[in-house]
Amino acid sequence: MSDDYIIRLATVADAPIIVHHRRAMFTDMGLADSKDLDAMEVTFAPYVMQALGNGSYRGWLAETDGGRVVAGGGLIVHEWPARPGHPSDPRRAYILNVYTEPDHRKQGLARRIVTTIIAWCRAERFWAVSLHASAYGRPLYESLGFEQTNEMRLKL
Repeated sequence: MSDDYIIRLATVADAPIIVHHRRAMFTDMGLADSKDLDAMEVTFAPYVMQALGNGSYRGWLAETDGGRVVAGGGLIVHEWPARPGHPSDPRRAYILNVYTEPDHRKQGLARRIVTTIIAWCRAERFWAVSLHASAYGRPLYESLGFEQTNEMRLKL
């Protein structure tokens, strides 16, 4: 892992790079065509700008010593009903948009970003943090202690 990168919090000014990372992530996974990705950007760009501003989305970015953002990851913090074992915590933390530019992969950047997000969640006293893993990302998340859950989905 190179020490030539810094991990920093994203600001509203970073919204375009976060949009780029989200698009690139779905492109690399082969989950959408350009028309669907264009439509996603139309909705996601204003969402992430607003959410960065109000704190419901937090982003962490890996930047080279030259100032180029080459990786990132985000966290959505939203209200969630209380549940047994955690009756006084009406929040949920959800990691998303973990992405590294191809020419900076295998440098441990995704691991550094995700561990930074986990540390933030611990400091904020969340009881858990969730995510959906691609096949490529699953080994990283499992090595950090993430486990499968029983979540199911019905596409409407």
